Amino acid sequence: MTDTNLSNATDATRLPRATESATLLTPRQMLRRRAVGHWGLMIGGVLLAAIVLIAVFGPMLMHISPYAQDLTARLMPPVWAGGSWDHVFGTDHLGRDYLARILIGARISLTVGFLAATLGCVIGVSLGLAAGYFGGRVDQVVSYLLTCQLSLPELLLAMVLVFLIGPSLWVVIGVIGILHWTYYLVIARSAAMRIRELDFVAAARALGSPTWRVLGYEILPNLRSQVIVIFTIEMGTAILSEAALSFLGVGIQSPTPAWGLMIAQGRETLFFDPWLCILPGAALFILIMAVNLFGDGLRDVLTPEGRR
Repeated sequence: MTDTNLSNATDATRLPRATESATLLTPRQMLRRRAVGHWGLMIGGVLLAAIVLIAVFGPMLMHISPYAQDLTARLMPPVWAGGSWDHVFGTDHLGRDYLARILIGARISLTVGFLAATLGCVIGVSLGLAAGYFGGRVDQVVSYLLTCQLSLPELLLAMVLVFLIGPSLWVVIGVIGILHWTYYLVIARSAAMRIRELDFVAAARALGSPTWRVLGYEILPNLRSQVIVIFTIEMGTAILSEAALSFLGVGIQSPTPAWGLMIAQGRETLFFDPWLCILPGAALFILIMAVNLFGDGLRDVLTPEGRR
């Protein structure tokens, strides 16, 4: 073989290796590529980020109080139905600006969803870690609590608890949070039972690490992706539960502008002023759709069984 042929063969063997090494990506780069290529995650993330920004900064930019009443301007239509630009979304039956109330309602829905999902996460993950790691009697007690929780109708129980304690924002958050921890428990328990048998956990116990350190530093970090996915799903469920309670009259009370309460108040004039129900209902639909799209996208990107 001549020198020219030998050099060509050498270049041909080096080219695939160079191309292969150039296409190798770090785990973070692969995660970023999967996230950017997932349309559901991107659409849900953009919608959710926009709603959060509007809820945080929107009321600051408005010069109209959502609680200010003006009976001379009651039931004004929105601007696209012949209303005034002074009230873009019109006014309700007490003359309160509807756009200002919807913006404050976005704050309330996001606050309830985030805090209730966080409370349920703390309860469910704590019980799941204890049941999965210790097993035995602890697992039996936690499983019994899970069975009792799943056998109860959540909405009916939430209505009874809120009615007995007294309807308020923090009561609604607490009640919804303590009723939505079952998914966290199931995921944390099954993962803890699997991880506790692995070598790095046995090594940590052999080194004399206390139980709380093994749970917090060895097992819990391996549940991060699953917990994040469940958190987004439970956040949407908590927002919908708050809207249902407010619609039924046992949740957040007037004059606080909760979307479920606004829908309930607008149904009395549904055939004459339909925007009083359509606008908060559309806002609630968009928020829950954004949260669900974002949660489904995170499941596909973060969890191994959801990756394509």
